[in-house]
Amino acid sequence: MVQTVNVAYAQTGASKAVNALGQRPMQARAYAARAAQHLLLKAPPAAGKSRALMFIALDKMRHQGLGKTIVCVPETSIGGSFRSTDLSSYGFEADWVVEDSWNLCLSGVEEAPQSQKVKAFKDFMKSDARVLVCTHATFRFGFDAVEAEEGAEAFDDVFLAVDEFHHVSAADNNRLGEILRRILARERTHVMAMTGSYFRGDAVPVLRADDEDRFVTVTYSYYEQLDGYEHLKSLGVNYNFYKGRYPNGLPEVLDTQLKTIIHIPHRGSSEAYAPKHEEVHRIYDLIGTVEGTDPETGFDLLRTPDGRLLKVADLVDDGADRDRVKAALSREIKGPDGKRDDVADRAKVDIIIALGMAKEGFDWVWCEHALTIGYRASLVEIVQIIGRATRDAPGKTQARFTNLVAEPGVETGVVADAVNDMLKAISGSLLMEQVLAPNFKFYRREDGDVREPISIDDNGTVTIGIKGLMEPPTDRARDICERDMHDLMAAACQAMDKRALSPETAPEVVTQMVLTDIIETRYENLTAEETESVRQDLAARMNILTLAKREVETGVSEPSAEWEGPPLLDAEDDLPGAPNTLLALVRRFINVRELDIDLIDSVNTFREQFEITSKSLDSTLLSNMQSAMVAMRTSMTEDEARTLWPRIKRFRAQEGREPNVHSSDDLEKRMAEALAWMRNRKAQKLRAEAV
Repeated sequence: MVQTVNVAYAQTGASKAVNALGQRPMQARAYAARAAQHLLLKAPPAAGKSRALMFIALDKMRHQGLGKTIVCVPETSIGGSFRSTDLSSYGFEADWVVEDSWNLCLSGVEEAPQSQKVKAFKDFMKSDARVLVCTHATFRFGFDAVEAEEGAEAFDDVFLAVDEFHHVSAADNNRLGEILRRILARERTHVMAMTGSYFRGDAVPVLRADDEDRFVTVTYSYYEQLDGYEHLKSLGVNYNFYKGRYPNGLPEVLDTQLKTIIHIPHRGSSEAYAPKHEEVHRIYDLIGTVEGTDPETGFDLLRTPDGRLLKVADLVDDGADRDRVKAALSREIKGPDGKRDDVADRAKVDIIIALGMAKEGFDWVWCEHALTIGYRASLVEIVQIIGRATRDAPGKTQARFTNLVAEPGVETGVVADAVNDMLKAISGSLLMEQVLAPNFKFYRREDGDVREPISIDDNGTVTIGIKGLMEPPTDRARDICERDMHDLMAAACQAMDKRALSPETAPEVVTQMVLTDIIETRYENLTAEETESVRQDLAARMNILTLAKREVETGVSEPSAEWEGPPLLDAEDDLPGAPNTLLALVRRFINVRELDIDLIDSVNTFREQFEITSKSLDSTLLSNMQSAMVAMRTSMTEDEARTLWPRIKRFRAQEGREPNVHSSDDLEKRMAEALAWMRNRKAQKLRAEAV
C-alpha cells in the first residue's frame, strides 16, 4: 500500500466550542457575513453548514425583510439535516421551525409523484408558511411552474439556500445553474450556496466568473475543522494496486475491524467486471459467511472466519428493501436521556457497500475507512468520499481513505490509458494534500530580514519567507492569492498531462508554463506582473511540501555549516498547537535550507508524486510506462525553449559544455533539443532580415 498523504491533528476541541449564541466557530464566521445578499459557504463535512444556514435564514426573515426561505438539497436523505431544531435553548433568539407538510424530503412525502411535490411547492409560495425543504429536482420543476403562472418576480425577497452547491454548473445544459443565473440577474433574491467540495478547477466550472463575483465567500478549511476535533488524531490517504479483478486486491486493504464504507466501481468503468449484485456477493465471500438478514434494519449478517458477526448494509441493491436499509442507517440510536447512545449507535452497522450513494451529506460519524474501488476523475467526488471518514466521534482516533485501483494493463497495449489513470490518482492525492494542510501565506524575504523565516498565527495560518518572491502588486492579485488558491490548485491538477510525468520535462516547464496558462485563462484581465505574482504563490503552495519531503528522503538532517538560523527541531518538537506531520516537515526543511523562488520553480511535484505512487509497480511495468511517456512527448514550442534557457545556461556554466542531444539523460537531451531549436529559429530570423 502506498500512503501519499499522512496528516496528524492537535485535537484541540476548538471546532466544536460554541459562543453565546450557540454557534461553532464556522457558524459564527458565516453568521458575521449574514448581511450579504449572496453568500458562498465552503466548509468540510460535519462543520455544521446546515445549522449555519438556520442562523442566517432566521436573521434574514426576522431582520432583513425576507418573507420565505427555500432550502434545496440534492437528495431526500440530506433533507433531514434541515428539520426543526431547537436553537433558543443554546442562546439564539429563535428556533428553526419547518412544518412537516413543507419538508418535502420526509419519509412518506418523498415517495410522492413529482407532480404532487410541485403542487406542494406552488402551494407553499402562495401560503403564509416561511420555510420549505425540497430536493434540487423539485425546486427546478417548482420554479418553472411558479414562473409560468406568476413570473420570476414571485421569488423576489425569498432566501434561497442551495446545499451541495457543486451540483450547480455553468454548463448550458445544467438547469439548476441556468435558474440560478436568472435569479442572480434580477438582484432581488438572497442566495446562500453551501458546499464542502467546491472547485472551479474541476471538469466543469460551478459558476461563471462574473456570477461568482457577486458572492461573499466564507471559507472554513479542513485543517481548521480537523485540528479542532476532540477525538480524531490523524488521516491517511492511500493507494493500492490490484492485478486482474478488484476482489483480488481487497484482502490486502479491507480490515473488517474498521467501520468501513466500500464504494464499488461505476457501472461501465473498466474496473466493473460483473453485474453489481454479483460483485457485492463476491465481497461478502471475502468478509465471511452470510447467516441471514436483520428483519428490522435490512442489514445482512455475516460471520467472519474469526467468529465475529458483522452487520453489512447493502446500498447497491436498489430493490424494495433499500428504503428500509437507508432509514435504519439514518436513525440515530439514543439512550434514556434522549442523547445518542455511543456504544449502541456505533454497533448498529459495521460495513456499508454503496454504488453512487453514501457520499455527499451522508452522516455516519463512526466511519473509519473509506475504501473506493476504481479511479475517480472528479476531484469533487474524491473530496466528498474522503469526507465520509473525517467526522469526529468518541474512540475514533484514526481515519483513512484508500483508493484500490487496477495495475496499469500494459500487457493489453493500453499504455496511454494507464498513464492517464496514474495521473488521476496523483492529481487526487496532491489536491487532498493541499486541502488537508494548513493555510500558507508567503512574503518576500530580503537579505538581513529580521522576520522569522516561518511563523504561525492564532488561526493556524503558516507564513513563510521566500527570497526573490514577487509579492502581489495590486489588491486584485492579493485577493486571488488569499481566496482562490485551492481552486487554482484543482485547476492545475486537471490541466496536467502526460508531459508533466515525463522524465525529460524540465520542472520549470510545469511550474512556469502550465501554471501561467491556467492563471491567464482564469483571469483574462490580469497584467503580466499580477499573473507572475499569482503563479509564484501557486507554485510555492504546490511545491513546498514536496521540497520538505525530498529533504527528509535525501537524509539531510542537520543545517549546513553556514546556517545562522535557529537550531533544527527535534523529531517530537513542532509549532505550538499544530502537530501536522506535513507542517513539521516544512518547519525542519526551512531550518535547514534558505528558500528562494528558483528552488520553488525547480520542482515538478507531479513527477515526484508519480515516483511515490509507482513504488508498488514492478520494474517491467514501470519501465514500459516511462517509455510510453517519453514517446508521448510533444514537439518543441517557443515557450518551452524560453523556459529551458536559464537551465541551459546553468548547465553550460557547471559542466563546461553544452547539453548533448545523444545523452542518456532525458532532461539533458531535451535541453539540447531546445538549444538546437533556438539556434534554428535565430538562423531563420537572420535569413528573413537579410532578404
